[in-house]
Amino acid sequence: MFILPIYKKIDKKNKTIYCTVSSGYVADMQKRKLGKSSAEISVIGLGTWAIGGPWQFGWGEQNDEESKQAVIKSIEKGVNYIDTAPAYGLGHAEKIVGEALKEIKEEVFIATKCGLVWDDKGRIRRHNKPESIRKECEDSLKRLSVDAIDLYQIHWPDPETPVEESWQEMTKLKEEGKVKHIGVSNYDANMIKECEKISHVDSSQPPFSLLKRDIETEILGLCHKNETATLAYSPMQAGLLSGSFTKEKLDSLQKDDWRRKDAFFKEPLFGQIMKKMVIFKKLAEEKNTTAGALALAWVLSKEGVTSAIVGARNENQAAENTRAAEIKISVQEQEYIQNIFDM
Repeated sequence: MFILPIYKKIDKKNKTIYCTVSSGYVADMQKRKLGKSSAEISVIGLGTWAIGGPWQFGWGEQNDEESKQAVIKSIEKGVNYIDTAPAYGLGHAEKIVGEALKEIKEEVFIATKCGLVWDDKGRIRRHNKPESIRKECEDSLKRLSVDAIDLYQIHWPDPETPVEESWQEMTKLKEEGKVKHIGVSNYDANMIKECEKISHVDSSQPPFSLLKRDIETEILGLCHKNETATLAYSPMQAGLLSGSFTKEKLDSLQKDDWRRKDAFFKEPLFGQIMKKMVIFKKLAEEKNTTAGALALAWVLSKEGVTSAIVGARNENQAAENTRAAEIKISVQEQEYIQNIFDM
């Protein structure tokens, strides 16, 4: 029998209130430490990929005011961690975050990235040379209107630049106080080990969802052992696990939405996933929650995961994303959910 606990409990030590699954509101969202640092971030982080608007790997047109409201609503619901990047809309997402933060009194943990640069035609390429990393950092500080970046991450590895060369520059930026913590995104285990030889890797940001579980093989365990935070991105696999995705929605995606080119959104994978989602959605309904919230809760239940980064294009999506923070599932329940997608 699969049972999700529905309860209200106050954890005095962590000052966290866990509410019933159906409450829809997180007064004080659970937070976890960023690796071995003293910084604490909410278990749900706001991702800003989509609010960057149109670009080479964008999600199509986006209303800026709705984007700002998504940021504000996330903070109201207990999120204190926002993840962005210069590449998202070629600087636009960072600008939107910076503007939204001017309307927020709460202290927010801001993470951004470097390593994806563009030419005058908006064509993206990987570039992790030290001089480029430093310039990108200065540009991000201006767009975000902050004195220091809480977490600075290399977005993707650059085959033209040695790992140690780029990581040494990241270490310098941390020593200089321009950034407070440094991390990597989309790095494999060997790359993380190479960085660790120079200075501690505060965080790793890999893709992780019920449909993409590669990091369970080595990276998740390595980071947990090294006290490196794992910040999972695409925990709902770009919306496929939200419970609201259909063939009709796929057909209605904007022409420049990157998902049109992704294998998960093409046959035969798309049809196979939709069949599994029928079972998963039914399970979520029985537990008085949504498929998206349950998918996020599964990611957060995995040992070593610090936070799940979830995108929101408006305040309703932002509010819905926080529901996952209320759900606790056991190891047995993890396996039950995994079996649905292993079928």
